Amino acid sequence: MNDMNDASGVVPVSEIRPYWRGILSWCSFDWANSPFPAVVMTFVIPAYFTQAVAANPEVATDQWGFMTSMSALAIAFISPVLGAIADQGRGRKPWLAVFTLLVIAASAGLWFVRPDPSDALLLLWLVAFGVIGFEIGMVFYNAMLPGLVGPALLGRLSGWAWGLGYFGGMLGLILILFGFVQTDTPLFGLPKADAQHVRIDGPIVAIWLALFCLPIFLWTPDRPGVGLPAGAAVRSGLRTLVATLRELPQHGRLLRFLIGRMIYMDGVNTLFAFGGIYAAGTFGMSVAEVIAFGILLNITAGFGAFVFGWVDDWIGAKPTVLISLAAITAIGIPLLMVESKLAFWILGSGLGVFFGPVQAASRSLMARIVPPGLETEMFGLYALSGKVTAFAGPLIVGSVTLAMDSQRWGLATVIPFLIVGGLLLTTVRSDGRERF
Repeated sequence: MNDMNDASGVVPVSEIRPYWRGILSWCSFDWANSPFPAVVMTFVIPAYFTQAVAANPEVATDQWGFMTSMSALAIAFISPVLGAIADQGRGRKPWLAVFTLLVIAASAGLWFVRPDPSDALLLLWLVAFGVIGFEIGMVFYNAMLPGLVGPALLGRLSGWAWGLGYFGGMLGLILILFGFVQTDTPLFGLPKADAQHVRIDGPIVAIWLALFCLPIFLWTPDRPGVGLPAGAAVRSGLRTLVATLRELPQHGRLLRFLIGRMIYMDGVNTLFAFGGIYAAGTFGMSVAEVIAFGILLNITAGFGAFVFGWVDDWIGAKPTVLISLAAITAIGIPLLMVESKLAFWILGSGLGVFFGPVQAASRSLMARIVPPGLETEMFGLYALSGKVTAFAGPLIVGSVTLAMDSQRWGLATVIPFLIVGGLLLTTVRSDGRERF
């Protein structure tokens, strides 16, 4: 499936048709897992934690930042190792299934978090395990991309999947907002006492993921690894990873890309992690308002991911990432200065347009340059580059917020990450298709 391009670089439609079910099933996994980052990582659960569980918004920001940082460190250490082992083993889908089940279990457990400071630690542990399962699962999911279509379609397929994911997150938020939060009679007769109408959000995410993840496991082809048994795969995978890390400095352009991405994704991920907490703490938004804002953000982000999928294949992934980073920075600075809730909504929706493209184009760029046969290992390093310093952004935001008693000052520390990461990416030479 990877050699579907003709000499002109155009993929004939007739060659794609036999694989349409597998390709759509791969895209649908973004739809399946996106309510987790939308509900649990960004909007609903952070707002619930800030307003109902933690002692106060400043303490919530500090605790959330510490949890996010420690999760990122765990992901950074685990993902490349498991990626290398998976390439030497028998496939990626079994690993994806394990970490998907972890996300499902952690999300379902959020039902037991009451609006009480004594439950803050339980919430933080559940979110941490969910984040780890989500991010490491994405290593195996992303590694399947290069085997689905040729390079001429990588940008669009990656963008379409991100866009579909954002719309999945949007529909999940709509269901939660109108079915449970902003209604006098929540579905299933749930009482609002003890925040049961909000606590149900975790189990809803778990059920959504369990249902919609099935197509990828049923119909998307899984390119097998070397096929070694478990013990031999572990030993061979670790040896391969060590050899790859030793050789990485010899691939200067790839190394600069991974370092640049490491820095700018630290900024982007931190904005995601603190979006709901910032809206609830600085602008006093209720859980319902934060969810509504999240719906708007997912609409604009999904639109951006779909549109920039064509831009990626047209001008290349690197320019697409740089345009997106510049726009996020230009919009983000006034976003941290405005006092009006309306201005926050307008600027925030504009910011969302460029969230999808920076993530989707980074993934397609990596898919174009990954060596055949090492996809999962390299996407493990890709995850490492997005997480190895990911503790820094949340930790700095939390610490500065607590020290300055201001969420604005805390989130302002994200802007340098975007600028420095983008500047490093400009040093990476490209030929328009980003085939290094």
